Amino acid sequence: MADLGSLIPAGKESLLNTRFPGLVEVLTWVEAGIDLFAILVMLAGVLRFAAAFLGAERRRNGRIAALDTARMELGRYILAGLELMIVSDIIETALSLQLSDLVFLGLLVLIRSVISYFLDREMGEISRHGDGPGA
Repeated sequence: MADLGSLIPAGKESLLNTRFPGLVEVLTWVEAGIDLFAILVMLAGVLRFAAAFLGAERRRNGRIAALDTARMELGRYILAGLELMIVSDIIETALSLQLSDLVFLGLLVLIRSVISYFLDREMGEISRHGDGPGA
């Protein structure tokens, strides 16, 4: 499979890189920090979900409702993490100003938006049917 960089020609180095290398370095660290924070947000959601899941499994009554609530909370953490990652990708693309990075950003935003859409839709379904049988 061909590398994206070989399919799309690289552009010139951005003005930011040539005129403000210190700023680019700071913003690169900010970008990395946002990525790390996004991962931590999602990991916090996983830990909270695991705790809620284990608590729900010990219940006799309301187990399904507790699991649905935990799933919705996990979904919120995942959505927040994905949104932070999109912000990081935008910063990365703004710093490089390369066509290949712009195409890559577009694909990432598209994929993450589709995931967010379907996750949000599933969370809405859980919320609407949370009081159903087996709760």
